[in-house]
Amino acid sequence: MPPQPTFFAPAAARRAVAAKAVASNATQSEAEIRDYVMTMPGRGPTPEGNVFDPINMISKCRNINEMKRWRESELIHSRVAMLAALGFVVGEQLEDFPVFLNFDGGIAGVPAIYQFQAVELTRPWFWETLVVAIGLVESFRVATSWAPPNSTGFNNLKDDYTPGDLGFDPLGLKPDDEEELKELQTKELNNGRLAMIGIAGFVAQELVVKREIFEHLLYYLEDDIIADVIDPVEQSLRNGGVDVPITPLVPIPDVPVTIPSNVNL
Repeated sequence: MPPQPTFFAPAAARRAVAAKAVASNATQSEAEIRDYVMTMPGRGPTPEGNVFDPINMISKCRNINEMKRWRESELIHSRVAMLAALGFVVGEQLEDFPVFLNFDGGIAGVPAIYQFQAVELTRPWFWETLVVAIGLVESFRVATSWAPPNSTGFNNLKDDYTPGDLGFDPLGLKPDDEEELKELQTKELNNGRLAMIGIAGFVAQELVVKREIFEHLLYYLEDDIIADVIDPVEQSLRNGGVDVPITPLVPIPDVPVTIPSNVNL
């Protein structure tokens, strides 16, 4: 086996540190919590000593159990953000295609941030179905990961639960090797963190310009290609005595995509 990167702690070391997690809410030292964080996936060579913690959240953590809850929360938000980022792109590109409950084109031409409102108007049962589906998924997650809410287990994950590991692996992608698994978990976290930033940008952009992501991109991309590629070539030809017209920039419409009047903004 090739040598592992230095920022992946040996499996034995991870188990030894993780064993310090206590079932109670007793306060643990920052050093103990940092030792535990150093064994977790999702870190790499950084200026912060191989732990990305720019606002020093470790010092605000009471114990390892609380750190495990934070990691569980980060993983859940990362996975939702990755699905959301994919959903934004796919939903806006396939909005005219008869799939995803859009067989009559009821949400065509609507930016992703308004598609929930649009589909609600044409599918009155949509929200009820979505809430039930989310409730079933969350019930399974809570039963798998959270300790019974008694005096010692209240607001704590189970002692033997690894944050994010719900046992859901229908394609059999989970590696048997611990170090390979940790590397895969790190990749998931890094992509999830990027997705959280990305989806926040998607939402902010559509709230401001009220245009779909790729439509907005193509407006500016076309102008950039004309200004940075085509126009310099044409100007060079004109300087050489060749009479060619200069391609004008494409004006970006002042009026954004029309939002259907029945969608509440």
